[in-house]
Amino acid sequence: MFWKKKQIAAAPIAAGGTMAAPGGVIPPAAQVAVPLKQKVEKLPGPQEIPELAGRHLVVAKKRDPDWVWHLKAVVRKNPGRGKKAFDVRVFDEAQVAQKKARIEDWTTLDQHPDLILYEGWFDRESMRVEVEEKK
Repeated sequence: MFWKKKQIAAAPIAAGGTMAAPGGVIPPAAQVAVPLKQKVEKLPGPQEIPELAGRHLVVAKKRDPDWVWHLKAVVRKNPGRGKKAFDVRVFDEAQVAQKKARIEDWTTLDQHPDLILYEGWFDRESMRVEVEEKK
């Protein structure tokens, strides 16, 4: 039944760190460790421009706020910069529709670098933002 755990017959370990097998003893060198599955991070899809990045474009770069807050962005974690650091790519949905492209996540924009308006990173913990214009 699905709620009962499967019983796995463990091979008894013989003296000297070897495993006993039905046909004999397996030496330690022949014991193979099963690699764990690599955890693949699923990247988020397009979303509204993050507040820190949008505020930076409006205040520091002097961009029109009405235009900035209509932009979309894709983000991915950047553990090299901090626990709450993210890379960001900003794009305009109107340009995406005009090119008849489909943006699903961060990697999709690798195929359409001309659609990236701004690229950089932000850290929610230190409140630092660095965004550069790409066009």
